[in-house]
Amino acid sequence: KAAKEHDIPEDLNKVLESKVLERRRDLYYVNMSVVEMTCLDEADGEGIVSKSVSSHSDLIPGVYEGGLKIWECTFDLLDYFSEAEIQFANKTVLDLGCGAGLLGIVALKGDAGQVHFQDYNSTVINEITLPNVVANCTGEGSRVGSRGGGKTCGPPSKRSRKAECSPDALTKCRFFSGEWSEVSRLLLSCNKPFSKYDIILTSETIYNPEHYSALHDTLAQLLDKNGRVYLASKAHYFGVGGGIYLFEKFVEERNVFRTSIVKIIDKGLQRCVMEMVFK
Repeated sequence: KAAKEHDIPEDLNKVLESKVLERRRDLYYVNMSVVEMTCLDEADGEGIVSKSVSSHSDLIPGVYEGGLKIWECTFDLLDYFSEAEIQFANKTVLDLGCGAGLLGIVALKGDAGQVHFQDYNSTVINEITLPNVVANCTGEGSRVGSRGGGKTCGPPSKRSRKAECSPDALTKCRFFSGEWSEVSRLLLSCNKPFSKYDIILTSETIYNPEHYSALHDTLAQLLDKNGRVYLASKAHYFGVGGGIYLFEKFVEERNVFRTSIVKIIDKGLQRCVMEMVFK
């Protein structure tokens, strides 16, 4: 799937227009069900919503890679940021396979110097990631009818949204869709200035072993020599065969990165957070 950079619309009112926002852990994000209904009607050029609904699947390889859902390991990684006191100030950060973009948004709130967001699907970037970043950068969530504290609450009434965005916050952000290898090629060959990432964040992207080579090579190409990868995953993904220990073995065999499991969550199906650095 070819890579594409998505421009931030000049009219930010349209980014949050007709969106319903929810809040969890002081992060605003669009209600996915409302997005899906909107996309079924008009906004989904890729047709991923109708295909996902008709196939009753959150994953359709090569078509839709799960970005319309916030997966639980995202919150594991957010917890780890707090526990380990990960510092994002002035760092260049990539949220790889970003979906809702919550990992990158937390980096942005932590005063990262640059934050780039990548997802396989352009619909996800346009309809979910970009609106979430705008809502959180501007603090507009509290003004446009969102409610809730530590837990997600019921959606507020749908109405037209207004947004006033800080230019400083959004100028730190870039948005990309497409395959990892294609996005990597675009970044390394484009005319815009590009420096490799100090931190790459990724959650639940290693469910399919067929993608391991592309993911590994992308990390190796885009990570700064002194950079770190933080990856969250389930121990095993039933039905597709991937998982943290299988990926760990794959990485070890490549002999490029050193890995360490820095957190294990044993509630229900085991989940882990892995740190990767160059050897």
